Parts: sequence; C-alpha cells; structure tokens
Amino acid sequence: MSMLALVIDDSMVIRHIVCRFLQARGFKVETAVDGIAALEVLKLIRPDLILTDLQMPQLSGYQLIDMLKADEKTAGIPILVLAAKPSAEIRLDKRVHTLIYKDLNVEEQMDQALESLFPRPATS
Repeated sequence: MSMLALVIDDSMVIRHIVCRFLQARGFKVETAVDGIAALEVLKLIRPDLILTDLQMPQLSGYQLIDMLKADEKTAGIPILVLAAKPSAEIRLDKRVHTLIYKDLNVEEQMDQALESLFPRPATS
C-alpha cells in the first residue's frame, strides 16, 4: 500500500523536485500552490505526510500549520517544512517534524526526514 503526500509550495520548480523525489520512493503525491489551495485539497484527501513552504501568498505556512494542528482530522499528520534558506526567523516548534532548506541538498535532507518518519524494514 503506497503512502500519500501533500506538497504545498508556490514554486513550480520546488513542487516538481519534491514530487519526483517522493514518487521515486513509492509515494502518491498531491500538490497545492498555497495554503488556501491546500485546505481545499485536504477536504478530499487525508495524506500520510505534508510538506509545506512557509512563505506563500494568501495563507502562510505558519498559518496553515496552526490550522492543521488545531483540527483533530489533520493534527496527527507529520509536517516537513520547506524553507528558502537557513534563517533565525524560522521558528521550528514541536508541531513540525523537520525543516528542509531548499538551497542545500534537498533530496538528501528529505531522505533523512522520511527515514526517521517511515523507517525501512531491516533486511537480513
């Protein structure tokens, strides 16, 4: 059974990179261009993982995370934050599993985050 991820980012390039990465690891992927669109998608699906940008038009990633964690239907879904670059302004709290910086090795960071969330079974 494949897992479902929701990728939210206003950059088409980042959505494409992240979606290809997740699909290569067996995820089915839905996308949204901003927080408002993500809330609409979440009316139709219940993903196993959410990856969101922080700086988006209309509804920021911070606001979206607040809304997701306040709703019992989405509160338990792990969230990975996609951040433009390391910054002291980015607050990583207990509600977010991992912070991934877009200007560093995105795929390596995502690989580590997925392994910590969904460990692969040990092979003997």
